[in-house]
Amino acid sequence: MASLRQRIRFCNAPDGVKIAYSVIGRGPPLVMLSGGHCHLELDLGSPVLGHWFTELSRHHSLVRLDTRGFGLSDRGIEDHSIDAVVSDLQAVVDALGLERFALLGWLGATPFVVTYASGFPQRVSRLVLHAAYLRGWLKREVGAGERVAVDALVKQVESGWDIKDPIVRRAITSSFIPDSTPAQQAWFDEALRASAYGADAARRLRTRLNSDVSDLAPRIACPTIVLNAEHDTNPPFYEGRLAASLIPGAHFVALPSRNHVLLAHEGAWRRWVDEVEAFLRAPSLHGSPFARLSPRELDLATLISAGLDNAQIAARLAISEKTVRNHITRIFAKLDVETRAQAIVLAHSAGLRSAAS
Repeated sequence: MASLRQRIRFCNAPDGVKIAYSVIGRGPPLVMLSGGHCHLELDLGSPVLGHWFTELSRHHSLVRLDTRGFGLSDRGIEDHSIDAVVSDLQAVVDALGLERFALLGWLGATPFVVTYASGFPQRVSRLVLHAAYLRGWLKREVGAGERVAVDALVKQVESGWDIKDPIVRRAITSSFIPDSTPAQQAWFDEALRASAYGADAARRLRTRLNSDVSDLAPRIACPTIVLNAEHDTNPPFYEGRLAASLIPGAHFVALPSRNHVLLAHEGAWRRWVDEVEAFLRAPSLHGSPFARLSPRELDLATLISAGLDNAQIAARLAISEKTVRNHITRIFAKLDVETRAQAIVLAHSAGLRSAAS
């Protein structure tokens, strides 16, 4: 991890806030956005986070940024709204001249990356959501007592984050990495303090707690993978399932872990890497006739490309053969083909068979 080399640069968000960003590795661009904690320098050799950057930069140009109020970017910022953080992301990809890229949201970034991907569909080729949630904690069904406790946590972050004693920050650490060593917890406690002032951390936390981007999820047009740990409490597992159900065609992966941040020794981490790399390597249908198909039509086209007949497709998708025939009529019209053979050739040319395997 210590051998990773990054190039740190700066750009300005539209409101003048200076944003730090870096690039590690070579290959197709993968932009990684954190919804909270981030520090370009400290995190790179981290015993908690470092393996993420090592793995993700192995086959990609990994772009990271310290959003406003965090890391090497300007601190003491009043505006931590979703739109403001999205503008930080936009400033960085514009500074790098990235016209199209894969986008990864982690550490609470779901509301920000969903907002960006739905607003700039021409820029995002693929979307990876780790520990996904569409509704912030205070937008879920919570009782009065729980609401009071959450409000108290925000006030503690605001007033106690900056003190040396980690008592306030430990609440975040114990939630993110419950199955970690004392040394890893101590590192994360101190990294949280070093990454942001309490006022900035509290403002960003309020934004996340009160966010709800459920209405934007159905507008996501790019291939999406959602990965949530089964026993994570921040967010709870059902929030990941909800996100996957509302994003068209999203692939959902359940990971056997309690950790929000998967640690290097976990089997769940190896599964995460395998799933995400396979997803990112799959051929993109952007610009091909198949991009015009609905998620359901794309499912059928994939099965056609694999050589299944109508009866087999009907059995696989639990629908009637008549419904299959109706779908195929619409698919052929959108693809501008007349025969099954023509559709199969077109699908193989677009790499559809590989994407489905």
